[in-house]
Amino acid sequence: MSELFYFKTSLRLIQLLGIKARNLPELLQGIKTVPLSSIYYHTHRLLYQQLTLYPEPPNDFAYWVNHSLNIKELGELLASMNIIKFNELQTLKEQFINIINEYIINKKPIAIAPEGQEFHFMDCQTFVLPTPYVARNIPEFLEALRKVSINSLYFHLIESRIRLRNGENDFSRWLKDIGETKADLEIGRLDFYTITLEGLRKKIITILSKYARA
Repeated sequence: MSELFYFKTSLRLIQLLGIKARNLPELLQGIKTVPLSSIYYHTHRLLYQQLTLYPEPPNDFAYWVNHSLNIKELGELLASMNIIKFNELQTLKEQFINIINEYIINKKPIAIAPEGQEFHFMDCQTFVLPTPYVARNIPEFLEALRKVSINSLYFHLIESRIRLRNGENDFSRWLKDIGETKADLEIGRLDFYTITLEGLRKKIITILSKYARA
């Protein structure tokens, strides 16, 4: 039980890339060109907003295709992509490219977004910051878990899946490291994406309370 858990949080700096799209070919070219941090922003930005309020995350690409280009069929395809199953942004990016490219080849769409409704690619730089909370064991972890912000929860439970690239989250990895495999398995059975982050906090506290010992 000597492994320390350092609670961290993150801040995001959002900026315009100067790349915009008026139609599907330009959207496709933009997705191919922009950095992975932009793909992250346009998919996980709404995921964060949804998890702090209600589940079922969409993505910016699907919304724009559906509402600005009025291509409902493709919009539904893009919206149905389960972005949470992708542990690597490059794979997620390639999936968007494949779906849009196939649609362009087969349907040859000519829709153009109305003026003022172009798709503007954004970039997201994430800065990881320390918090004052450190845990040596489950009781200390529980005490900190009750105090940390939503941003910290998102960083450790959601962003960690991409950072670790194995579908694992920071909480589960730490529990495994300190030998709390039963607690790790219980948390691993939670569906992180059909409940808000506050709901997750409560469920994880309930689970870990059973394993807390001084």
